[in-house]
Amino acid sequence: MSNMYVERVSDNEDEEDDSVETNYMVQKDAVILAIEVSESMLRSESGEDNQIIIAIKSACLIMQSMVISCPKDKVGVLLFGTARSKAQVDNEYDQKISVHPHCYLLSSLDVPSAENLQVLRALAHDENDARNILGPSTQPALISDLFHFANQIFTKNAQKYESKRLFVITDEDNPHEFDDKSRSLAIEMAKCLHDEKIKLEILPISHQGRQFDGSKFYDDIIYNEPTKDTASTILATKFNIEDKGNPASLLAKLVSEIRSNKVDKHVLFSNLPFEIGPGLTISIKGYNLIHPQKLPRTCWVYDNGEQLHIPNVQGNIYSDDARVSVSKSDIKMAYNFGGSQVFFSSKEHEAIKFFEKPILRIIGFKPINMLPFWASIGKSIFIYPTEEGYRGSTRTFSALWKKLLSSEIIGIAWYIPKINTPPSLVAIIPSKEFHSSSKSQIFSAGLWLYTLPFVDDIRSIPNFKSTAKASDSLIDKMRRVVQQLQLPGGIYDPMKYSNPSLHWHYQILQAMACDDDVMELKKVDKTEPRSRQIHQRIGLYAQDWATSLEEQFQKLQENSSKLYEENKRKRETNKEPATSRKKINKGTIS
Repeated sequence: MSNMYVERVSDNEDEEDDSVETNYMVQKDAVILAIEVSESMLRSESGEDNQIIIAIKSACLIMQSMVISCPKDKVGVLLFGTARSKAQVDNEYDQKISVHPHCYLLSSLDVPSAENLQVLRALAHDENDARNILGPSTQPALISDLFHFANQIFTKNAQKYESKRLFVITDEDNPHEFDDKSRSLAIEMAKCLHDEKIKLEILPISHQGRQFDGSKFYDDIIYNEPTKDTASTILATKFNIEDKGNPASLLAKLVSEIRSNKVDKHVLFSNLPFEIGPGLTISIKGYNLIHPQKLPRTCWVYDNGEQLHIPNVQGNIYSDDARVSVSKSDIKMAYNFGGSQVFFSSKEHEAIKFFEKPILRIIGFKPINMLPFWASIGKSIFIYPTEEGYRGSTRTFSALWKKLLSSEIIGIAWYIPKINTPPSLVAIIPSKEFHSSSKSQIFSAGLWLYTLPFVDDIRSIPNFKSTAKASDSLIDKMRRVVQQLQLPGGIYDPMKYSNPSLHWHYQILQAMACDDDVMELKKVDKTEPRSRQIHQRIGLYAQDWATSLEEQFQKLQENSSKLYEENKRKRETNKEPATSRKKINKGTIS
């Protein structure tokens, strides 16, 4: 008879939550950057980089970041409006792509590599190569040729990718102003891109005295999702030539615009039924947008030998007493009741944990001011509609979001994200679109699931003795200190402060992957306080506040000692009558 290994089932279900959080659906992304070459795009002031060079440098940064963060994603760079034409870059996948007039494939659509990165860097820093390749054509390029060229590249190199995006970087807002035939062809090819599930994005560049107007042409060729407003087709950020005094800022804006449109990678659940009321159900997706980021570990390394080796790791289960290997059939689940273990089979254990199928069901509504800030006991989950399960989910979800937002109310819901997961109560909170300081979108407008505590989760607050309060003058002096320490606009932008250890780790990996010199890297930690700047701002105010605090503390101590002496004297005075009464009763008083 085989030995039976008992696994005690804990009452804490945190492990169940962790298993849910790791249920991600990874989407592969393919991006093509199409950069227009024209006299206006090549024009530069004060010897600074022109818009084309800035766009190419941005492509270098995007490739460099994808080497580590998204190694399976593909990125390519093509130029349109050039005098020369080229349709292949020594790639077997590019052999069947036809040549299009005034379209130059600079970097093939492929996973980021050191070779592609070196090609872009050489073009950005070598004037001779730039002069040969970046020569504008005398005739304008047809937008329809650009779209057809990009469609061929996506079809050959990224046909099975879930996300395909074409970014067009241009300063020409009306390329076919006097050519209705070319305009119609461009609109038709844009529809073909939409049918092939290729998302078209325009990154406009405005010049001084001439703003980019998307309504002239590009608003007519961009197909939006039903939840998006047509007015937002052209990205809000305009790259003005006034920013040319600092090309690095222009480059950073361009990179942030492309990164801000990156698809969400962490899908917590997909096609979950959302029951708004009896007989009214839609389908939603959930995203875990807020979670700690740690150093990734792809493999174990054995370092006890003469050389480093990657071992073949195998896991097994052993009993505690005999250290004997245990098979899964010998494992029994048990709960502790009254000092003894009660055994359950795997089916019985699943039946105990099963409440119902995964669902999000609204059970009521409350004003948002009734939700205390301390009520959250877990990370909030962002939800968004999907048409996979129920048709019309997007419109219904949008109507619910608008009603919650306008009425300043929240929904209270019963929430089970996965089978055999314990249910929880959540607050459904509406949120507006959130942008960073550079006007790049961080979070989209939608609904958040805010996990609420049960009664057992709320602890009673102990009664503290009353403490001394600061005076109004001391509070006013501290207010000046706090005001001088506020960030610009009074808003903390987490995108500006990267994790220093993660940033340094990825810097080294990127340099190694791109054949760069690791010794030339410099470690940057933006989280370190700027002590000198802080001292210049609040040095005198802080000293004044500290002096006032010390004076008031001394007065408080003196008053406390006087009060203690008075109370002690009163207690001694109150004891005298009682002492005299005892002497009278004993007959010892004379």
